[in-house]
Amino acid sequence: MPGPEVLVQLDLDPQKLGLELGTGAVIGGIIGFAAKKVAKLIAVIVGLELALFKFLESREILTVNWEKLGGTFESLGSAATADAPPSWVETILSTLSVSAGFTGGFFVGFKRG
Repeated sequence: MPGPEVLVQLDLDPQKLGLELGTGAVIGGIIGFAAKKVAKLIAVIVGLELALFKFLESREILTVNWEKLGGTFESLGSAATADAPPSWVETILSTLSVSAGFTGGFFVGFKRG
């Protein structure tokens, strides 16, 4: 089991790591809480819009091309994932302390929201 000498070899400051972890957790909690509220609002707006489209289509006021509408959402999803991310090892190592706290805080905030 590695001890404190490993932290000295890696030149890590435990106080700085704790501060980054705590700060990331608080920020993650706030953003997680807000994200859930925003996601609910967007879901309601999209649902109402689609219901309105269906109502107007049933009254023959509007014609909706549902296939093209579905294809637009698929193309947006593929465009969002098209760019290659930077090296995953470098990304994980450079943001590990903040992202661990942020992730935990985000999930707690999202669950409470």
